Order: sequence, then C-alpha cells, then structure tokens
Amino acid sequence: MISLRVTELGEEDHSFEGSGLVVRRVVPMAGISRGTPPEPPQASADPLVTLASLPGVADSVDSVRKGVDRVYGHRVMRRRSNEVTSEAALRGARGSAALSGADWALEEVRRRTDFGVEGEPRTVGAALRLTAEAGQLLSVWRQSPLRVLARLHLVAASGAGRSADEPGRAADDTVGRPRLGAEPVDEPLIELPLPGADEVAGRLDGLARLLLAGSEAPALVTAAVVHGELLALRPFATCNGLVARAAERIVLVGSGLDPKSICPAEVGHAELGRAAYAAALEGYVSGTPEGVAAWIAHCGRAVELGVRESTAVCEALQRGAA
Repeated sequence: MISLRVTELGEEDHSFEGSGLVVRRVVPMAGISRGTPPEPPQASADPLVTLASLPGVADSVDSVRKGVDRVYGHRVMRRRSNEVTSEAALRGARGSAALSGADWALEEVRRRTDFGVEGEPRTVGAALRLTAEAGQLLSVWRQSPLRVLARLHLVAASGAGRSADEPGRAADDTVGRPRLGAEPVDEPLIELPLPGADEVAGRLDGLARLLLAGSEAPALVTAAVVHGELLALRPFATCNGLVARAAERIVLVGSGLDPKSICPAEVGHAELGRAAYAAALEGYVSGTPEGVAAWIAHCGRAVELGVRESTAVCEALQRGAA
C-alpha cells in the first residue's frame, strides 16, 4: 500500500532536468519553487556539487570528516563498536524527540518501555522506532527514497493519525502518504509558509530523482539538503521533523561517512537548540547562497557534536563507567 501511494508522485527515473530542483543553480529547491529569477548556469551539472562549492562549506565538510575519523579511530571502537552504536541510537532518538517538543532526560528514555499514542510519550516512542527502523532501510533508500520516506512516516505516525470521529476521515488515513489538498500539518517547531500539496508532490519527486542520479558531493551536503527540503516541505500531516532527521541519518550512514551510525547528528541539533535550528532552516528556505551555506554548516556542527557525544561514550566504556 505504501508503494502505491508513493508512486503517485511520479516515476523515480534519473532525469532531474526541469524538475524544479537546484539544477545548475546556487540556490536550493525552496528558492526555485517560489519563482526566484534564474541565475547564470554553473560550471557543474551536479547541483549538489555546486552547493558544496559555496563559501565555508568545504571547511565544514573537512571538519566533520576529521571528527568522524577520530572517533572511528578510538581504541574502544575496535571491540565494542556495537555498544557505541546502540548508545548513539538512544541518544540520537532522545535528541530528535527533544526537537519535536519531548525533551526528556536520557535516563528516562532509557528506562521507559511504555509509550502511548498521545503527547510526549508518543513523540519519544516515535523517535525510538525511527532510529531502529532507519538502519534497515539503507538498501531501499538507494533504489526508492520516496518509499523509504513513506515507511518512515508509517513507523513514526502509527497510532497518531486523525480521530475516526472527524467527519469524512478514517482514523489513520494520513499515515504513510504525502498530504493532500488542504490537509493541515501538525509541526509546531516550523512556522514557515507551508507549500501546497501539488508543490510538495513535484518537489519530492524532484528530490528523489536527484538522489537516484547520484552525486560526487560530500555526504554532509546531501544529508543537509535532504533534511532541509523535508523540513521546508513538511510533506506529511505529522512527524515531519522526526522523519527529516531520520532521513538525514540514513544519508550519513549510507554514504559511508558514518557506516556504524555512531555520530548522532540529532544530539547536535538538540544541543544547538530549537531557535538556532529554526533560524538555520529559514536560511535554507530563503534560497540565498549564504542561507544555504549556513544551513549546511549548521548540520555539520550538529554532526560534530554527535561525534563529541560518542567520543564521551567511548571514554566511559574504556573506564568501565558505561
């Protein structure tokens, strides 16, 4: 059922020319969809490589790579990497939930086994389920990003659909598919203008085509664009932030930058704070080179803070404290 819903957005071929994406432009998809006047063609036919050439982005990429290499070189990673991965997953889920309004203490997240279908417990439970699910979807992402997004939303929002007593609606009919028509979106953190459903469908299709076409751009750039575009579009009725951060994780892991998933960017996003997160997203949506570069740098800093978190976990394991 998920695949049928997703394929309504269009076929996932390798042609992204004219799709409304960042084709041969400096600005992201958000700027193009709002009718930003065209700029001169760029030297690279790969739009993500073009974004990677923005001022300051190379420095962010280099800093992230060095940090990731350091934590992977920690002696604890030789024999206890599975423990570090598990702890990173827990802390990443806690961070993602915090950004979505459920800022629980780590030990509370670790302790709880009961997560309801309402309020903060539902949000924390959704974040934990997404973190567990993301690692199972890497191969599918390479073939069909849209199906993965639908699956992520299904995992996150199961049990949180609209009430069955709402006129004309079944309980969960918004789960696992992009929103339609004038369906509202529950995403309190993001207050930017909401694109219409037709625009969402077109831009999701364009994003999938761009990803399937492949890119020589650094993983950080691709992950930041996927994350930013999903937040800008808010394609689902609920849980868009949780899904966007899970998709960022999939890109970082699947690209080989963080193959063991030990660098939880969600931890960094939460530590940088909701205000900084929203402000950086506004820069991305603005479509300006400065705004896009600042968003990529923000995502890079989040990864670095995730690296710091897992380095601390490694040190604790080495001391026998964790």
